[in-house]
Amino acid sequence: MVLSTYGARGSVEPTAGLAVALRELGAEVRVCAPPDEEFTERLAEAGLSVVPTGRPVRPLVTTVTPGSAVGLAQRAAELTAAQFGTVAAVAEGSDVLVAAGPLPVTAGARSVAEKLGIRYVHASHQPVVLPSPHRRPPARRGRPLPREVTDNRVLWDLDARIANEMFGEMLDAQRAAAGLAPVDDVRDYAFTGHPWLATDPVLDRWEPTDLDVVQTGAWILPDERPLPAGLVEFLDAGAPPVYVGFGSTPLGAAPDIARVAIEAVRAQGRRVLVSRGWAGLAPVDDRDDCFAVGEVNHQALFRRVAAVVHHGGPGTTTTATRAGAPQVVVAQGADQPYWAGRVAGLGVGVAHDGASPSVESLSAALRTALAPGVIARAAAVAGTIRSDGAAVAAKLLFDAVG
Repeated sequence: MVLSTYGARGSVEPTAGLAVALRELGAEVRVCAPPDEEFTERLAEAGLSVVPTGRPVRPLVTTVTPGSAVGLAQRAAELTAAQFGTVAAVAEGSDVLVAAGPLPVTAGARSVAEKLGIRYVHASHQPVVLPSPHRRPPARRGRPLPREVTDNRVLWDLDARIANEMFGEMLDAQRAAAGLAPVDDVRDYAFTGHPWLATDPVLDRWEPTDLDVVQTGAWILPDERPLPAGLVEFLDAGAPPVYVGFGSTPLGAAPDIARVAIEAVRAQGRRVLVSRGWAGLAPVDDRDDCFAVGEVNHQALFRRVAAVVHHGGPGTTTTATRAGAPQVVVAQGADQPYWAGRVAGLGVGVAHDGASPSVESLSAALRTALAPGVIARAAAVAGTIRSDGAAVAAKLLFDAVG
């Protein structure tokens, strides 16, 4: 079985979780993923090898202006070509190709599966890109949707046309070279009528649509790594700190977030744990109530913190909810506002109003998140979050192959 993904940590780690579950069932698994060193190291720790596919993600994410379409056509063409090249070579002779990531990846992957005559599965780690009358589609880079249009079905039809204009020609060029016919609807071709949604059904309550969506549960890569000795020493030295981290989000809209967050946490009389991440967060002084960490086991760490302040990526949101940690979500874009809304809706935390908090606004959000009622609710919901999503998906794949 071949798993193809492209994106930041929130795309790569769930794919690794599925790969481990497949391997435990006896499958031969190959993972095609970005060549970023931190990804290959993380997968190697799980006993997985990576077939490098495409350019490293981190330089792209940290240098592209949010919302800008500059260079998008070239990046999309490279991603599509990588599916027809690297992924096609790896998938030769396999039984299944599972793809997750942006449309140039998944449409290219399905084309490869079509060419090879093997089963294809589209997987999404968040729901907002799947057509639904219950929500507006997210805007594509450089192609904003008309605000005056409120009919979601009309907007999703428009989104399909925009996707064809952005990616149709480059996809059809690759397909023609492979001896395949053109595609009329790039988006729906990539998604199929039967996409998989790798999210937790409590945290992400999928409402039925015209799509026959299979919600497997979140694909979680078990993490048995011990916490670093220095971090354990800091945790043991006082009351549980508030974790502040924004993963692979560069935070261009909130360049002073480290200072703001540290001051806001201190205003609540709490210690601070800062995760460097791709935004490069760091302590603002040498006081001993603040500690900085890099790559670390969040599954273990979040059980030992008072609250988690984060960007609202699906992986971080799921991990914090499973750990029973109250959350403050400072969403920056993409699917992050959705997850912020789910955290607030479940009563396990707060959705910060706006992408660039002040000390006052973040202090107020933390005060609410650290209230006894929210702490109790977060602990209660933690027990309802499933951990078997990857195993469920792995069994479905085995059953599909027969």
